[in-house]
Amino acid sequence: MGPSEMESFIRKMPKAELHLHIEGTLEPELMFALARRNKVQLRFKNIEEIRKAYRFKDLQSFLDIYYEGAGVLIEERDFFDLTWAYLERAAKENVRHAEIFFDPQAHTERGVSFETVITGMRRALEDAPAKLGISAKLIMCFLRHLSAASAMETLGRSLPFKKWIAAVGLDSSEMGHPPKKFAEVFRQARAEGFLAVAHAGEEGPPEYIWQALDVLGVSRVDHGVRCLEDPALVQRLVKDRIPLTVCPLSNVKLRAFQSLKDHNLKRLLEAGLCATVNSDDPAYFGGYITENMLQAQTALGLTRAEVAALTRNALEASFLSPEQKRSLLNGQ
Repeated sequence: MGPSEMESFIRKMPKAELHLHIEGTLEPELMFALARRNKVQLRFKNIEEIRKAYRFKDLQSFLDIYYEGAGVLIEERDFFDLTWAYLERAAKENVRHAEIFFDPQAHTERGVSFETVITGMRRALEDAPAKLGISAKLIMCFLRHLSAASAMETLGRSLPFKKWIAAVGLDSSEMGHPPKKFAEVFRQARAEGFLAVAHAGEEGPPEYIWQALDVLGVSRVDHGVRCLEDPALVQRLVKDRIPLTVCPLSNVKLRAFQSLKDHNLKRLLEAGLCATVNSDDPAYFGGYITENMLQAQTALGLTRAEVAALTRNALEASFLSPEQKRSLLNGQ
């Protein structure tokens, strides 16, 4: 298969995205438009200045600007516009299903109500199947740099909207905030019927992945790329078929790997792991899901079978029903 055939194959195949932060899809153009609409003063004079600021040395340097950008999101329609913009773009890339992270604390901490945030997003998700041919679910993430008490308060705020939320997750600054810090929150969330996922093993050690599995009870690990440092962990992940939601361009942008050629995605597949490809925070990291797949395929020499496996893995790892998974796997 030549380069042009491979590119066509990647662009056309039905996809599922499982690791996507909706606040991380805030493109500079929309950031400026919402800032004007809501009379929010940005420290950037123009779009070019924002893009220049998107050079990160680590996870924290990214998070600082990520939370600043979220400050333009105030009204329900802002959250609708943000979510709809992503869904439109994803649909054009033949993403048929997306499981979308959102960070309520990034908004409630500055006075925006939980109801405002989730209602705007939910309206977009409800319109998407008929208008765009894409289904989506919401995953509510707790910010790990905040306290477990704050996470528990957020869980309480979410309960009136429980039917709109598929799972809980854990994101933000990984180092110094092990998953076990949130053991009780996740225990209560699972008791309420939520599924669980968590970011682990991006900057943090393999031990954080063990904790996500054994303390938080997650059914999916977000990132997880450092698992290869621990053969026993790899064996566990393979045995239990625990999916990893890998984000290649993000990993390079935040210096987990120096270049895509250094990335371990191909080795994850060769180890028998259920690895998937996703875009994480595409407005900040320079590529949506198709671009992540195209660049990873080129840099790592992924075969057609390996590319197809990444997509099959994502559909298998999704929180869709078995019937819905079969339908998408059959290309319907």
